[in-house]
Amino acid sequence: MKQIAVIGIGGVGGFVGAKLAALGERDSKYQVSFIARGAQLEAIRGEGIRLDAEEGKIVGRPSLATERIADLPLLDYCFICVKGQSLNEVLNQLKGKINDSMVIIPLLNGADIYERVRSVITEGYVHPAGIYISSFVQAPGHVVQIGPVSSIFLGKEPGQTRDDRSVLPILEAAGIKYMWKDDPFVEIWNKYIFIAPFGLVTAREGKTLGEVFQSPEDLAETKAVMAEVVALAKAKGICLPETIIDDTLTKAAKFPPTTRTSFQRDMELRERPDERDLFGGTILRLGKQLGIPTPHAEKLYQEILRKKPL
Repeated sequence: MKQIAVIGIGGVGGFVGAKLAALGERDSKYQVSFIARGAQLEAIRGEGIRLDAEEGKIVGRPSLATERIADLPLLDYCFICVKGQSLNEVLNQLKGKINDSMVIIPLLNGADIYERVRSVITEGYVHPAGIYISSFVQAPGHVVQIGPVSSIFLGKEPGQTRDDRSVLPILEAAGIKYMWKDDPFVEIWNKYIFIAPFGLVTAREGKTLGEVFQSPEDLAETKAVMAEVVALAKAKGICLPETIIDDTLTKAAKFPPTTRTSFQRDMELRERPDERDLFGGTILRLGKQLGIPTPHAEKLYQEILRKKPL
């Protein structure tokens, strides 16, 4: 029997978790556990997690739903889907559940998530990974995914002699699309060039993706931050295509114009912690480390701090 956990049942974790839990109901060789909190946890315990996706609707009922990582069985696979500000807390609690055969798939936004995981977790196999998706919690126990794109990307862990692809048949069986990447860090930065600039601009302006595209000023600012992120990636030796900014804008234009970024949604909830550090903070830190000017990201970050102080 394969023990699988999904930690963090928000928009991403709810999408992945619902599909994995439904797989566990169909096939008893998979047991799926959820780590969730509050009203989301209570709803899942009562009715499971309901997913309304572009490809259809399902309900997934996990074998275990708890708020305590300590309650989890010894795991074979762990999908980490929390927000960036919760990552270190989760990793420190997870330490006791890990052995060398365990596989970790972190699906957080950010350019340095793999490095952050490995700074705490020394055992197991960690896929450099991410996910392209637009999804959110509509109500407790109810996750909605919109748009044509919903795909995990992942690749081999650097420095490992072992090339562990054992999670791929599980993703296939669960109906979760994926892309195997020979160099997953290129894809991680590809995504970061998309999410960080649009996240910063939409969070400051309170605008949807479509409204940003309609504003020449906002679109120009988004492109300027993209150029700063590209410069950081190149300084780190990430081989991005020369057309990356145009490619990213083309990708963003395919999302429904009403799409709001996750950072924007968190900013609108005054009491909720947000991922400003994951987007703006990371760019500013890397800029200082690498000697790359990041004035546009700095300006947006400071305006966001004034709009919603820490």
